[in-house]
Amino acid sequence: MAITDVPAFTHLTEADIENLGNELDAIRQDIEDSRGERDSRYIRRTIAAQRALEVAGRLMLAAGSKRSAWWAGTVTLGVAKIVENMEIGHNVMHGQWDWMNDPEIHSSTWEWDMSGASKHWRFTHNFMHHKYTNILGMDDDVGYGVIRVTRDAKWTPFNLYGNLLFNTLLAIGFEWGVGLQHLELGKISKGRDDREATMERIREFGVKAGHQVLKDYVAYPALTAMSPGATYKSTLKANAVANVIRNVWANAVIFCGHFPDGAEKFTKTDMVGESRGQWYLRQMLGSANFEAGPTLRFMSGNLCHQIEHHLFPDLPSNRYAEIAVRVRQICDKYDLPYTTGNFAVQYGKTWRTIAKLSLPDKFLRDTADDAPETRSERMFAELEPSERRGLKSAIAAVRARRRAKVDA
Repeated sequence: MAITDVPAFTHLTEADIENLGNELDAIRQDIEDSRGERDSRYIRRTIAAQRALEVAGRLMLAAGSKRSAWWAGTVTLGVAKIVENMEIGHNVMHGQWDWMNDPEIHSSTWEWDMSGASKHWRFTHNFMHHKYTNILGMDDDVGYGVIRVTRDAKWTPFNLYGNLLFNTLLAIGFEWGVGLQHLELGKISKGRDDREATMERIREFGVKAGHQVLKDYVAYPALTAMSPGATYKSTLKANAVANVIRNVWANAVIFCGHFPDGAEKFTKTDMVGESRGQWYLRQMLGSANFEAGPTLRFMSGNLCHQIEHHLFPDLPSNRYAEIAVRVRQICDKYDLPYTTGNFAVQYGKTWRTIAKLSLPDKFLRDTADDAPETRSERMFAELEPSERRGLKSAIAAVRARRRAKVDA
């Protein structure tokens, strides 16, 4: 099942983990010391480019209702929404640009182009998810309370159809899933919530979601309808499709960082007395990257470097590529896996896991402690001491034993 003892799983001593933490702290300090004009220029140019894209998309939609113009405007608007959500909104609200002391580009003031309130997201994501990454019962992002993504979650008949259905619906309406997450609907249904606090969150969500619906499906379509070349309905449909484009893309990128093979899960015992080095180690084990060139890197909000983002969520995203080189060297030094792969393959693995875990455990081939989506320190029980040099080597030894048994 989930990892209960991170040092035992990683085959590292307390001294190893402390040294690893010190080396990662050194990377943080180097980046903080070198932040400057090129970084501030990057985010300002990104914001300017995103706004230009959005204006271009809306002008195309207003210019004509021909199918080619409609699709050009819709896709352009969808790309603008992706950039605003992934590379700007997500990263600004992580505090990556707070050091600039620009009130317009600050985590406390930025409100993104999504139905969910930034204030709510900063708690559920910045605090709960990033502090308690992949800790079962603490991090609601592990399956979002509905999708079974680890065998630690008890199988129910709902999973048989709900796993794939809910993930599809979540991808299409991802902004609404993000927005509703902070309301804690599960607690509300069981009567375990603070009703006064709940009503305040519902009010805040209603205000933000109402403004978003008004903007996307009333104001902009009405404004575009004033043009002789467009209609209210054509722009309403374009905004809806652009939002779906953004939602599906954001869902794919985020799922690639958290649910492919090698993104480990943890128990609550792991966080007891957790040192800085142990926290770093859990972030490295619980996250996954995907390979990307400059364009894919930008369109993913640099979350192709999810490992680096979880290590340093408040460092500028444009520096993750250089940070990744040093993080990978540290993984090699301590014999730790650096989980990455082709984008399509990583995303395919998340869907494979979700589909596989829609079935009861009795239909699954791998053991509960040694499956692609769920591993623990117990997977190494049969290894000899000489085979436990480090986590990466130990995993290779377990796989070699398995292949030998199959061949025999």
